Amino acid sequence: MADSVQLDGLDQVRERLAKARKVFVLTGAGISAESGIPTFRGSEGYWKKHPPEQLASPQGFARDPRLVWEWYNYRRRLIAGCEPNAAHRAVAEIEHRVEQFLLCTQNVDGLHRRAGSRNIVEIHGSIWRLRPVDGGAAFEDRTIFDDSQLPPRTADGTLLRPGVVWFGEALPAVEFSRVDVFLATGPVDVAFIIGTSAVFPYIQRWAVIPKHQGAMVVEINPSPSLPEDLVTVCWPLKAGDALPRLLEKEP
Repeated sequence: MADSVQLDGLDQVRERLAKARKVFVLTGAGISAESGIPTFRGSEGYWKKHPPEQLASPQGFARDPRLVWEWYNYRRRLIAGCEPNAAHRAVAEIEHRVEQFLLCTQNVDGLHRRAGSRNIVEIHGSIWRLRPVDGGAAFEDRTIFDDSQLPPRTADGTLLRPGVVWFGEALPAVEFSRVDVFLATGPVDVAFIIGTSAVFPYIQRWAVIPKHQGAMVVEINPSPSLPEDLVTVCWPLKAGDALPRLLEKEP
């Protein structure tokens, strides 16, 4: 498909990217869906009968931590069997080409890191991090748990929760500030908004700032949602069909 699709503005985006010193990328569930990871509300089978808030909220966890952990353990197993796709790899390649780069992802799957990206803000946390409910420090743990290990606990018996942001919880202040500081310290040349929905206010916030700085704002999404006045170029496609084309050598 990618070879047959005409990308409006492709040459202009290539030219701007080739000269860019500072690039910002924001990704959402759409980019990982291409690796076979269902979007949150697209979960199939057994989990469909549970409202998302029951499986991803402090209240749901307090009510039934084992049920919540059964779902997150299922997701860990699913994600462990998935690989980064062409779009993840293209984002990593863009990072290697520019002097200043920041990737902010809503995804908790870790595929960007596996693809080679390094300057990453995981604004919704990581499914591969655990956090004691008593407020202890989070730590990485890639275990796929046996049923007998659920819900997991520390050696001293403290209940552990997934290190992700749930419904009703604020985005992590340190990570949020890191994005704001990056955008505020010198103009961004190109900003990519990929596979996410502008229903989240901070998505628009992080498109508005680069746009007002004179950046080229590129939205890549089969169902675009950013206001037209914030977008320089819009490709209503899957990221895996668009981003690799951007990095090809011009004929």
